Amino acid sequence: MLSHIYIGTNDFEPAFAFYNAVMTELGTRLRFNDASKPWAGWQPAEGARPLFIIGKPYDGQPAASGNGQMTAFMAPTREAVDRAHAAALANGGRCEGAPALRPHYHANYYGAYLRDPEGNKICVVCHDAV
Repeated sequence: MLSHIYIGTNDFEPAFAFYNAVMTELGTRLRFNDASKPWAGWQPAEGARPLFIIGKPYDGQPAASGNGQMTAFMAPTREAVDRAHAAALANGGRCEGAPALRPHYHANYYGAYLRDPEGNKICVVCHDAV
């Protein structure tokens, strides 16, 4: 259903460090990284799509995080949620909800909520039972 997601950044280096750490814990692989543009993209370990991309906004205007917008990454295990949350915090992220079961979504929803270094809200979630 999704081809790619693009999130704008004003300060590429800290954004890259943050997302690279999170993506590593989720088992994705870096597809490209070009600091001269600047932009970088990750893809699933198997397959070429969807892509998750960060970079300077195409229109040259400053990037701004939105209220009510969130990107959620699927984790293969609950332990991967925990590791991604810790990696995000170690790389400039802010916690918006520690890893935990959230049964008000569904019985197996195990997720963590964060803000990246520029204030974009992300979620890392595992939908599987233990």
